[in-house]
Amino acid sequence: MKTKAGAGAFLLSLALTILTGCSMNDKESGGLPSAGTATTNQAARTAEKISSELYDLIGVKGEASDTRPGVSECAGKDPAKYFTVFHPWTFTPTSPDQLKGVMERLREELPKHGWKVVEYGPDTSKNENLTITADNDGKKYGVKIAYFAKDARPNLNLFLTSGCYQVPDGQTVEKF
Repeated sequence: MKTKAGAGAFLLSLALTILTGCSMNDKESGGLPSAGTATTNQAARTAEKISSELYDLIGVKGEASDTRPGVSECAGKDPAKYFTVFHPWTFTPTSPDQLKGVMERLREELPKHGWKVVEYGPDTSKNENLTITADNDGKKYGVKIAYFAKDARPNLNLFLTSGCYQVPDGQTVEKF
């Protein structure tokens, strides 16, 4: 039980870190903007669609990990009615050299597709992995992309997360 609570707290913390853009921050909902009304399955399909759009923006041949979206609670809200969706996945290029310059290109391309880059630069790890954090106010999603250039197989790790959804009247949040 403590593992699930710890994982939920970590995911909420990461979601709040990702959704840091001025208009994406809503103090009334624990820092997360309202993403509207949807079932958890509808919201998960939206997350997969947005991840697919991000995959296309990478613009490099490669392979995405086969991970499914998950559901987490919205801090300070009824967990039976409110939820966020997260979708972590990894992109591994066909050839490691293909990722050179991709982060700079993403920093330029994301704003052309409704994303606001709110953070760009190396992380605090020993490898100083290059990261981008971006918010999409229209879609009420945020993404953090990290380029692991020094891994045995260089790759991009993406963590997509939504604002706070509410289930339709008469329904409850499904956890997956």
